[in-house]
Amino acid sequence: MPRTLVVIGHPIPGSFNHALADRYVAGLRALSPETPEHEVRVADLAADHFPHDPRTAADVRAPEGDTSHLDDRIAGWVEDLRWADHLVFFFPQWWGTYPAVLKAFLDRVMLSGVAFRRGRGHVSERLLGGTTARVFMTMDAPVLWNALVYRNAAETSLTRATLTFCGVKTVGLTRFAKVRFSTPEKREAWLDIAERLGSNDAGLRHRRPAATAAVAVTAPVA
Repeated sequence: MPRTLVVIGHPIPGSFNHALADRYVAGLRALSPETPEHEVRVADLAADHFPHDPRTAADVRAPEGDTSHLDDRIAGWVEDLRWADHLVFFFPQWWGTYPAVLKAFLDRVMLSGVAFRRGRGHVSERLLGGTTARVFMTMDAPVLWNALVYRNAAETSLTRATLTFCGVKTVGLTRFAKVRFSTPEKREAWLDIAERLGSNDAGLRHRRPAATAAVAVTAPVA
């Protein structure tokens, strides 16, 4: 089973996203019951409070991977990110993207020097090559509306502008649509899907490459 970091990007405890995450982890462990607890780490952003806003440029940088200057909670998550082979994100679609708490997590944890390294000009080095990710999104809008009107903004910004930029390969994206109008039976079926995908991911194999490729795009930190 891959070393897995589960990020629950919902700011309210006890949400349906939390239930989905619980079932995913259950599926992940089902095929590897002997796996130590520490092989799965959970960042529950509803429970783990942290300083959202960087105060200086140093707060979004980790020169040569050094995190000694960061808040302890942030430094711990950065270590979780470096430790993980597989990242799993759960979040609701709010205003066409994702809640501020998840954006703050990405801003504070996907740091220059850890997730990517700036090169010359517009070329940056991906530092998370060999890592995979899975994304789960809940929403009240229909899938077609999300695609045509919102242009899949939440998924695109997370998977392409963030994960791909840092070398992470997204292996799956699951949307649970019209949650507010769903029946208990429908939600249970969605929970079953999350558990099944957790079981599937238990078989993922990873090998971090010795060297990472460069990406010729503009770095996300000004």
